[in-house]
Amino acid sequence: MNTPSLRTLILTHVQRPEYHPVKPKTITKQLGLPPDLQKDVRKAVRKLVKAGKLAYGDKHLVLPVSAPAADAPQAMSKDAAAENTNRPAKKERSEQKRSKQERPKQERPKQEQPQGKSEKASSSQTKLVSGVFKRAMGGFGFVRPTGAPSRGRENDIYISRRKTHDAASGDIVEVRLSSKPGRGGRVQGEIVDIVERQTQTFVGVYSQRNGVGYVRIDGKIFSDPIYVGDAAAKGALAGDKVVLELIRFPSHAHEGEGVVTEVLGARGEPGVDTLSVIREFELPEEFPEDVLEDARRRAEAFDESIGADRLDLTHETIVTIDPVDARDFDDAISLEKNDRGNWRLGVHIADVAHFTPLKSALDREARNRSTSVYLPDRVIPMLPETISNHLASLQPDRVRYAKTAYIEFTPEGTRVSVEVHTSAIRSRRRFTYEEVDDYLNDAEPWREKLTPDVHALLGRMHELAMTLRKKRLARGAIELVLPEVKIDLDKQGRVSGAHVVENTESHQIIEEFMLAANEAVAEYLRERHLFFLRRVHDAPDPRKLEALSAFLKELGLECDQVANRFEVIRVLAETADSPLRYAVHYAILRSMAKAVYSPEDAGHFALASDCYCHFTSPIRRYPDLTIHRMLTALEQGRKPVQDLEAITILGEHCSNREQRAAAAERELVKTKLLTFLSKKIGQEIDAIVTGVEEFGIFVQGSELPAEGLVHINSLRDDTYDYDAKTHTLTGRRAGNTYRLGDMVRVEIGRVDVDRRQLDFQLVADQPPQPASPQSKAKRPRGQKKRGPR
Repeated sequence: MNTPSLRTLILTHVQRPEYHPVKPKTITKQLGLPPDLQKDVRKAVRKLVKAGKLAYGDKHLVLPVSAPAADAPQAMSKDAAAENTNRPAKKERSEQKRSKQERPKQERPKQEQPQGKSEKASSSQTKLVSGVFKRAMGGFGFVRPTGAPSRGRENDIYISRRKTHDAASGDIVEVRLSSKPGRGGRVQGEIVDIVERQTQTFVGVYSQRNGVGYVRIDGKIFSDPIYVGDAAAKGALAGDKVVLELIRFPSHAHEGEGVVTEVLGARGEPGVDTLSVIREFELPEEFPEDVLEDARRRAEAFDESIGADRLDLTHETIVTIDPVDARDFDDAISLEKNDRGNWRLGVHIADVAHFTPLKSALDREARNRSTSVYLPDRVIPMLPETISNHLASLQPDRVRYAKTAYIEFTPEGTRVSVEVHTSAIRSRRRFTYEEVDDYLNDAEPWREKLTPDVHALLGRMHELAMTLRKKRLARGAIELVLPEVKIDLDKQGRVSGAHVVENTESHQIIEEFMLAANEAVAEYLRERHLFFLRRVHDAPDPRKLEALSAFLKELGLECDQVANRFEVIRVLAETADSPLRYAVHYAILRSMAKAVYSPEDAGHFALASDCYCHFTSPIRRYPDLTIHRMLTALEQGRKPVQDLEAITILGEHCSNREQRAAAAERELVKTKLLTFLSKKIGQEIDAIVTGVEEFGIFVQGSELPAEGLVHINSLRDDTYDYDAKTHTLTGRRAGNTYRLGDMVRVEIGRVDVDRRQLDFQLVADQPPQPASPQSKAKRPRGQKKRGPR
């Protein structure tokens, strides 16, 4: 189909009176076009938007340009669309997977449409709001309006059980607001349409009742089991974990119905928990055959030769520093003093772009995945291991292709200049973080193990890194010290213990050099007036700063208003050796926004950088790969392709993929911990308060990072009042107060692995204690300095 005909077809379709805003992929399906035309449809829509004939709405739904109907999401500017990418991590699902689950309003069975007087209400007299729905165990739920802060519930819309219809947690829905207040005086409404299903694929536990099969979905998405009829064809047995495709979503009027599509194995068997999370989050596993074949061809063609288009740096002293179990080495360092007495830092990054040309099979798959996923017992890579662990990996004593950023600094750490080259390097040595820490503790014994050049290089690296770190913190970078403990697994993938994650000086050396390179490259591109994928971290919302100020005052800290980063830093410094330290750090973290990918010309609040991007990890992050391609184009005298709309959409896609990966990791860690703790009922542990709500306090173990709830009904020693501004629970009689950062002694009370629930009970006669950084008995043994990267 030629482009003009396709545009006419799309425009006619969108301007139909019964059209309901959907994404381009759904338009492809509605028009009955083959899947291979999806890309053409996206391009055609983009052209129509640029021509002013169509508009993008919230979440890039396609809208007609005429005044939108009362039930249509409002169109956004490109900048607003770029800003509105920050959905809760657990809610993220791929556009490619989700779109198959969208059902246009006109195709939905009549019994699923809202009934009664609400249908007759005039759209001109009632307000419609779109947002993400979350169902509670009682059947009722809440809708968080699009654009509302991800934390806090003050903006959520209450939906009674009878007015949720068949919406499931995570669905994007449209709500008609009621003029009457709902539960607890909250704004209430009725779901009138499901704009987009989060998914129709779920994972749960199979059971039988009176010869009929049911599946109880993992988590708290649905309160009742889903009817699946006879699952004998798939060989499902009671207690098996299965994958379910929902045919009909449950509502107050009817039960749900689904079909078992895959049996994963018996619940509790090794590996089944990991496979369940992979299916639940729709994570990719095996690479398509054409992608593997593409990787094999490029491996056969690679011979370590250095062409004229590459700067030969194989003579330089270059090293890598990575975790002991790392297999992909994507960054290497060189450092020397030049004739002017300035530092010349070389940050050499794997030239992944050389092996993944734009629009190749490898590029298509890398773009779709956008990130490697690091689960506790496996890694799902963005690229096949032929590329990530071999061709592109900066292995020692091998010629490897790189993108090199040479950054010149004065002795005081001020950046003077930046050069970017396509290069070839040969790493002299592969260090682990533990080895470098040992060197920094006592360098003399290492003289016998290292060449003089490498031995001297480590010393120079430490000197410059600490200078850069001091300068970065002085300019206003915010670093939070929070306890972090990682789980240890046995050979069967079960939790065997935990270990402290330490942020030692060896980690800080690499961190400082990567931050310096990311910032230098971002400014290099900005100086050339280019659109590119930045790493954007917005300043905290003023409402969150007001809440933070109130909380700090409640702690007794002098703080009129936390209005800027230096006031935050002052509070952090004031409480550095105080028992209140963790309470303050947790509260500040809760006030922070999420970092996202966007072409928006905005800075990175936590890093105190007004221009920042990701350049240093193209093996595992697609945004870095886009930066490398732009640098190659500039080096070859070409102007990189500049399509703001396409970059904005790519930024949202990469942000969603990143958040999906983080959510999957959290979910699997939680599942493994709950399985471990289910055999420890009654055991007492030390824990730190990580959240306070009106229904109880959330706490996380100090030695095992398991988070659970101490329900307010279990606090029987007193009657507790909740203060929403300061996030505290205070007893009326004894005056015990529970707040963020407090240390408590709890007992493991109840574990429900399938529901992902862990309930603690406070140990009697153990009042809350402020977490003291000076008392090993009262604080977690591990700590990590954090700030959004």
